[in-house]
Amino acid sequence: MRVDKQRLREIIKELKKWKAHATILLSLYVPPGRPVGDVLNLLRQELSVADNIKLKKTRNAVERALSIAIERMSKIPKVPDKGLVLFAGEDPDTGKSITVMLIPPEEVPVFFYRTDKVFHTEFLEEMVSESNIIGLLIVERDAATIGLLKGNRLQVVEELEDYIPGKHQKGGQSQRRYDRIIEQMVEDFYKRVGEHANNVFLPLLEQGKLKALLVGGPAYAKYDFMEKDYLDYRLKKIVLPEFIDVAYQGEPGLREMIMRAGDLLKEQEYAETLKAIEEFKYHLAKDDGLIVYGEEEVRNALEMGLVGILLISEQREDIEEWLELARKRGAKPLVVSTDIPEGEWFAQTFNGLAGILRTRVSW
Repeated sequence: MRVDKQRLREIIKELKKWKAHATILLSLYVPPGRPVGDVLNLLRQELSVADNIKLKKTRNAVERALSIAIERMSKIPKVPDKGLVLFAGEDPDTGKSITVMLIPPEEVPVFFYRTDKVFHTEFLEEMVSESNIIGLLIVERDAATIGLLKGNRLQVVEELEDYIPGKHQKGGQSQRRYDRIIEQMVEDFYKRVGEHANNVFLPLLEQGKLKALLVGGPAYAKYDFMEKDYLDYRLKKIVLPEFIDVAYQGEPGLREMIMRAGDLLKEQEYAETLKAIEEFKYHLAKDDGLIVYGEEEVRNALEMGLVGILLISEQREDIEEWLELARKRGAKPLVVSTDIPEGEWFAQTFNGLAGILRTRVSW
């Protein structure tokens, strides 16, 4: 099963729910180019060793997981171009079992096998959580906000502020001396912002996770800040070409900057979902027949191929079912996280499910 990043998030979420009292949950990562025969030899060796496990319940669970892995791998002539990941395990107390085999959206980086008390999802988590981060920076002469945009998650990392007096008309030398003091205070604050921004963004850049930096702020402060070398030169190379005018600091300011960034962030899930929620609210207010909500109504619209965008709250238990149905019917699924401003409102008011239609329909 080849999965995209959104589907992978849901699979990881389900796998992380599993906990065992013994090392019976099997995790297997196979990178591209690894011969299937080598993998099967390892699994068969592990199966023979498992016979030495003293506790019968643990031994049986491990042997079943390994047998499933061997059976699944035996059906594959060649490891896919991006590798293969397999999880298998059961709850000996309830008899409930789980088996997942998938081709991830990015190359599997390592060959890894382990039976443990948890499924090892860390290599998959790197593919979806921090592989395409956008740095966010709002700057004005006496305040700044540093944030990160990770997929459909917005994180406020730090807020900085200082007291910078306004200009006063003292006249003569006193005025010039006063102006120089204010300019020095502003410069000192910009230096402080630059140091904090470098501390947040540079490690992510060095790890290859930070892809771009979006800068905004009111008036000319953002330009004054960017003209000098307050930011590390490596970060300045990835600053997006357009600076964004925003009126606020903190989380409201970051949201405003993301909304105003438009095409600069067109591939970012958070920005895309935020825009879709705003579109949903617009059609809701207009009552123009271009949205649908209610489980039966949404399902019918999907089956008829009418839904262009499916909005689904991350809080829904049956999220995977709706994601799969959306893909089968050609709708673009967007998961609405609680980080989205109207995430809770959407979940509670519409039961976390709605569609934006391709064409107007009278229900």
